[in-house]
Formats: sequence, C-alpha cells, structure tokens
Amino acid sequence: MNAAKRDYRAVFISDTHLGFERARVDALAHFLASHHSDHLYLVGDIVDVWRMRRKVYWPQAHSAIIEGLLERSGNGTQVHYIVGNHDEMLRASGTSLLRP
Repeated sequence: MNAAKRDYRAVFISDTHLGFERARVDALAHFLASHHSDHLYLVGDIVDVWRMRRKVYWPQAHSAIIEGLLERSGNGTQVHYIVGNHDEMLRASGTSLLRP
C-alpha cells in the first residue's frame, strides 16, 4: 500500500450525486485514492437519479468513480450501499452498483 494512503477500518461517504453536473468528482476521486478502508459505506444519494430524469449527464469521470468502487469491492473492501432519496429507484429495481 502507498505510504501516503490513510488506512481506516471504516469510511462513510454520502451525497456524491453522480449524474449531476456539479458533483465534486475530482475531490471524491482524490479522497478515494488517498484513503483505504476495510469497510466503505456509501450512505445515500451516491447517484442522483432525480437529476438524470430531467437531463442525463454521465461523463467518464463518473464512470471512473463507479469502476473504482467496483475494484475496491473486488479487492477485499466490504462496500455497503445504503440507498438515499435521490437514488431510491435503485432499491426498487433491485439494481446493485457494486457487484464485482
């Protein structure tokens, strides 16, 4: 592991609103690159389906975040996704973003 990485037992992230133009994807990517955890809790509104109903916005940077989360999940980090109100449609559809 990179010496610059901070190591935690659990990290909680919420309200990233992927799919929204003003999502702070660069800051999120930097945070994920510099923090390792045994458990990663994604606590609601990770994907902003509400916004995407009006206008679909999904650049490669947003896909890169999801790919990075999938990679973590496949490399031993326990990723827990708790659906919020902006991504509640994912619960109803039975979709799981993080199945490796």
